Amino acid sequence: MAHAADIHIKELSRRASGQAFELILSPTSPDAKVQFPLSPVMKKETSLDEIIKKLDAADERRKNHEAEVLKQLAEKREHEREVLQRALDDCSNLSKTTQEKINQKMEAYKDNREARLAALDKKFKDKDKKIEELKKTRS
Repeated sequence: MAHAADIHIKELSRRASGQAFELILSPTSPDAKVQFPLSPVMKKETSLDEIIKKLDAADERRKNHEAEVLKQLAEKREHEREVLQRALDDCSNLSKTTQEKINQKMEAYKDNREARLAALDKKFKDKDKKIEELKKTRS
């Protein structure tokens, strides 16, 4: 840890929002005691059992991840099937309703046509009657 004598403070600027300083540390002397060791801490050697345990744990994590991905894919496929089935059902229902509407229109057209033909037939029969009456009265 640096002592107060080793630190020099230099004011950089003073503003309404605050002040800025620069801290200058003096170089340590070669005979100064360093608190942190310079060499890295040696790791203890891992045993074969620990390595096997770590590999097994990694394999288990991989299998769990793989199972989760497969589960998500299966759910996605099921959702796609449901959407497709719903679309097919909607299409089928639309086709049925369209066919029913066409049949109703055709039936109405047929009824109207028959009514017009019946009216024309009656009209012509009435004319034929009048013509026959006129022939009888002239003869």
